[in-house]
This record gives sequence, C-alpha cells and structure tokens, in this order.
Amino acid sequence: MTRPIRVEINHSALRHNYLQSRQQAGRPALAVIKADAYGHGALGCAAALADIADGFALLNIEDAVALRQAGIQQPITLLEGPFDRAEVQAMAEYNIAGAIHSSEQIAWLQEGSLPRAVEVWLKINSGMNRLGFHPEQAAAVIQQLHALPQARLSTIMTHFATADDARGVSAQWQRFAPVAQASGLAISAANSAAVFRHPHTHGTVVRPGITLYGCSPFADCHAAGLGLQTTMTLSADIIAIQHLQAGDTVGYGLNFQAGKPMRIGIVACGYADGYPRIAANGTPVMVAGQRSGTVGRVSMDMLVVNLTHIPAATIGSRVELWGPNVAIEEVAAAAGTIGYELMCAIAPRVPRRLI
Repeated sequence: MTRPIRVEINHSALRHNYLQSRQQAGRPALAVIKADAYGHGALGCAAALADIADGFALLNIEDAVALRQAGIQQPITLLEGPFDRAEVQAMAEYNIAGAIHSSEQIAWLQEGSLPRAVEVWLKINSGMNRLGFHPEQAAAVIQQLHALPQARLSTIMTHFATADDARGVSAQWQRFAPVAQASGLAISAANSAAVFRHPHTHGTVVRPGITLYGCSPFADCHAAGLGLQTTMTLSADIIAIQHLQAGDTVGYGLNFQAGKPMRIGIVACGYADGYPRIAANGTPVMVAGQRSGTVGRVSMDMLVVNLTHIPAATIGSRVELWGPNVAIEEVAAAAGTIGYELMCAIAPRVPRRLI
C-alpha cells in the first residue's frame, strides 16, 4: 500500500495545449520540455507530441540524446547551447541544434573535427542581460559563424523579460528586430506570453513552454481564459480527522487558531512532496466536490484542510490540491510564487500516472 498521494498527467490536454499555442501563433512551434517538461516527464511528453510537434527545446545534452535514442526525429534545440567541447561533439553526432551566446562556445566549435556541421542559433542579449551577444556585436559574430565549416547558422533568437506583464516587449523588440531582420536568418523570440499577447514578435518559430502544461503566464488570466486545459493534477487523501474547539491551534508555529468549533482533515501531502510551505491559510483545495482551504502551516509530510462545511469528507477522501477544479495559478498566488515553480517542484517520491 503506497502513501495516498499522486500526480496525474493528462497527455490529451498536453496535445490540445500545444495545438492551441501553435494555432495562436500561426507559426511552427518548438515544444519547450526543459526541466523534465516542467515536472511532467520529458520523454513521455515528447512521445505524446511526436506526431504533431514541429520540434523540441530543452537544456541538457543528456536529455536531448535520450530523445534521439527514444526515436524522436524532430528538430531539437538546446536553449543554452553546449556547456563544453564534448557537448559540441555530441550535438554533431546526434543532429542537435543549440544556442550560441558566447565566444567560448564559438571556440569549441572551432576545435577539432566534427562528423557534420552543428546547427546553431545565435542568441542576442536584447536587454534581459543573462545570455547572448549585444546587438552591436551581431554582424561580426554572424560573419564569424558563417565562415566556420563546423557550424550551420540557421536562426537568430532572443528572450523577453516582461512579455507577461504590462511593460510588454517594446524596448527589447526595438533592439532585437533590426538586427534580426538584417541577418536574413530565421527568427525566434516569442515565449508563451509573447505567443498570446505580442503577435508582432512571432517571427519564424515560437517557443511555447508553460502554456503547454495548462498554466497561464499572466497574473491577470488563468489558463482556461486562454483556451488551455489542465495537464497536471496533484491530489492526496485525508488520513486523519480532528475536531477543534474555539481557541485550539493547528500545526507548527501555532499560526492558526480556531475562532469557533471546526472539523479539519489531515492530508498526505507536504513540502517534501513539492507543495509550497509558505502557502497561506485558506489556500484553495477541493474536497468531495466542494471548495475549501488549507489550515495552518504546511509541514514536511502533511497539510491540513477545513472540513467544517463538508460532512461527506472522511478518511480516504481525495483532496485536489491543484488541477481542473483548483487552478494552479490560484495556489501559486496564495504562496507568492508562479505555477512554473509549483510544477517543477514536485518531488520524485510522488507517484506519477497518466490519465
């Protein structure tokens, strides 16, 4: 008998969300499956999308090679490119493309021989100041890469810092667009937020990530408002019930005190499973078809929910912590974070199953 907690992954919803994101852009779309597909399982998600995806984007060469060995034939792009010379060799051997954002990476391309030229995407730093060459460097770097027989420069790319909020992308786009257009290369700039709100940035190929997994990139809009379906459901069962009197406290720190008699349920999920410890009192849950909220501080292996108004709930009742009835964006807001982090934080000890 396993501990009564599970993550359910809906590949049908994943496919719907990919198609919805691609249709929104009207362009080919690389499915971003980095971070183990945002906690959904990269190999499984790639297999589920294999007949419809235009390609995949991720970070680690090991994951990219695993996709090739699993039979994935679509284009694969490493969003941060190679991390050393050995990875350049592997990219050539397995026909994997990657970003080039530094002179060190160019030097690795120049070393030794390769079985084939490596497809490279030139990363431009348009203002986020993480990776990439500055726009004024672009022309010289493009010339350098075109001259390298070990490289096949196909695409110019950038990444937006504020596509998901009111500041938009104008400042970065003004820096990037002239360089991109002058390059004559394919253009890739749009992340999930830009796919849905900044159509002028769609370029040649877009890179949807969070929207594939049924989560909105926007604070003012949940996934359903974008036509997306829930891909991940986290649920656990009630393992004990307690009855409180007015004045009784709950959990570590005693940071919840009952103002009246209450019935509470102890749920087999805690921060060691990936549920956020800092989730506030009242963070929404669904129990026996009714909405309720958390009570007290989340502990390592358990959390507590209010059952006072849900007499049908008993030991063994399923509690949806996020999913189709409790938007992950709601839980994230109550914990002062974003849905991305919640998905990626699910611990390996939580069983995953397809639905």
